[in-house]
Amino acid sequence: MIALAATPGGALAEPSPAKVRAKLVKLNEQADQLVERYNQANEAYKSAKKKHDALNAELGRKDAQVADLREELAAIASTSYQTGPFGGWPAFALRDDPETALSSMASLEQLAQDRAAKILAYEAATKELRDRRAEAQRVVSAADDARDKVRDEKAKVDKLVKEQTKLLRRLGTFRAGDPNSPGIEYTGPASGNARRALQFAFAQVGKPYRYGGTGPGSYDCSGLTQAAWRSGGVELPRTTWTQWSWGASRRVPLDALQPGDLLFSKGLGHMGMYAGNGKMVHAPQTGDVIKVVDLDDYWRTRLLGAVRP
Repeated sequence: MIALAATPGGALAEPSPAKVRAKLVKLNEQADQLVERYNQANEAYKSAKKKHDALNAELGRKDAQVADLREELAAIASTSYQTGPFGGWPAFALRDDPETALSSMASLEQLAQDRAAKILAYEAATKELRDRRAEAQRVVSAADDARDKVRDEKAKVDKLVKEQTKLLRRLGTFRAGDPNSPGIEYTGPASGNARRALQFAFAQVGKPYRYGGTGPGSYDCSGLTQAAWRSGGVELPRTTWTQWSWGASRRVPLDALQPGDLLFSKGLGHMGMYAGNGKMVHAPQTGDVIKVVDLDDYWRTRLLGAVRP
């Protein structure tokens, strides 16, 4: 917390705006990293949960298959108990017509083969079911671990957000934003998919930043770029880290930017999208709104690199 200076009269003086802003800068940097970790943990949970649900559905189908095979084997066992494995073969053998007897014997042999095949199918199905159940249990454990991590990260981010909001209100700079903001029109030089992505992003201007937000009323930085480029026909991963990794073969120099390029900050805690004409559209941080800013010296010194979707 920021220390309060004692005045000669014994009262505590409010910290200077400069100190509050310095504290806020540090909090914003911490929040960038924590929000990214939260997003990563949340994506891990959703991925594990999706796999678990798919396995559960598959196990339901396997259960039905094994139940059908079990019924068939029960019927075979019942018949074998009543007539023996080759029930009426002496009667066939004693028939006067040898050809009929041989044909009947062949039928019995085929029946025995069918029974053996059903037993093998049942054994294979039950083994597969056991294996898939074990895999499903591993997925459940992974989902539980991911969920616990999400809870831990969310608690940390919530604490930081509360402190950020307090400082912003003290400075009088807290902006709640409007979830229904109509945004602004994009009139820059982009074309094709990049233009559609930027038109979407500009239409979100004025909406609030919210960590973990993926729209439509609020976004975080990577949630905005993902939604914008989805509108442009390109499916990006969810988080800043995964978007940077996804773009490993699509990196472009910062001195060769084109509208629509993704811009990443050092440490990968934040990102935005180049809008052309030296400007960037992004969802900044708690207490601020989606906005278009100049890509000035401050921002350029913070940038790690760029990716062209």
